[in-house]
Amino acid sequence: MTFAESPAAIVRVDGPWTHRDVAANGARFHIAEMGEGPLVLLLHGFPQYWWTWRYQLPALAEAGYRAVAMDLRGVGGSDRTPRGYDPANLALDVTGVIRSLGEPDAALVGHDLGGYLAWTAAVMRPKLIRRLVVSSMPHPRRWRAAMLADPRQTAAGSHILGFQRPWVPERQLVAEDGALVGRLIRDWAGPKLSGPDEDAAVENYRRAICIPSTAHCSIEPYRWMVRSMARPDGVQFYRRMKRPVRVPTLHLHGSLDPVMRIRSAAGSGAYVEAPYRWRLFDGLGHWPHEEDPVAFSTELVHWLGDPEPDR
Repeated sequence: MTFAESPAAIVRVDGPWTHRDVAANGARFHIAEMGEGPLVLLLHGFPQYWWTWRYQLPALAEAGYRAVAMDLRGVGGSDRTPRGYDPANLALDVTGVIRSLGEPDAALVGHDLGGYLAWTAAVMRPKLIRRLVVSSMPHPRRWRAAMLADPRQTAAGSHILGFQRPWVPERQLVAEDGALVGRLIRDWAGPKLSGPDEDAAVENYRRAICIPSTAHCSIEPYRWMVRSMARPDGVQFYRRMKRPVRVPTLHLHGSLDPVMRIRSAAGSGAYVEAPYRWRLFDGLGHWPHEEDPVAFSTELVHWLGDPEPDR
């Protein structure tokens, strides 16, 4: 690692939250938590870590929730295991953390890969999921169909196809102190992601990807998604995901997202047999919770507190 900071210094950023580790599903997971009340568990995407939720943690705590942002397996301060990066096991990590926190259930909020896992957890362990919020990610079956049948979505997700090469993507991610991560964050964002605070955040993401083994572990879920499509484990997973989501679901998306097309994400309501609300943020890209944190957090808090989240 070329950066001088230790991994702990990079991950455990000071703030109004507290840091600790919890054990779940045979691994150790780093969490940042803040507030008291019903649990809201926040799941980051690629190529980020818990820090992506730095705006939502205080907003949720102020609204009366126990807000917890976890680092997914292989990322940030969590364990980097040699195996276990398929979505079913990663979803069990998530539900295992809910249990380790001593809570009967949680509202899951997932962005990008975290959204993919949130969809999966809601199908696999519905009794543990109180409500579901997904940002910038279609339902897994919808994502798969779009990648296979929509040439524009295939082109938009070309980085995922590039991840299928051995070793080369890992080297590209860590080259020049994670410069590629900085380019991806900015290329996938809308015009509102700017300013010194966001420059500092991009530096944090660059540092985090350079922690040893993080690049490899970050890519492994995407390798599974593509390589498993014709394998028995992949066929079984996507068949399992035919089961409808039966918890109230809020689906958030940026109108300028160049990675997940609106058309790809918008059909996900077909897999929800519960109140489903679609919200499109005008002028935002792939990171709506960072590009306009006030609008995102307001939408999130209002919906979580809505006793009747109807269609």
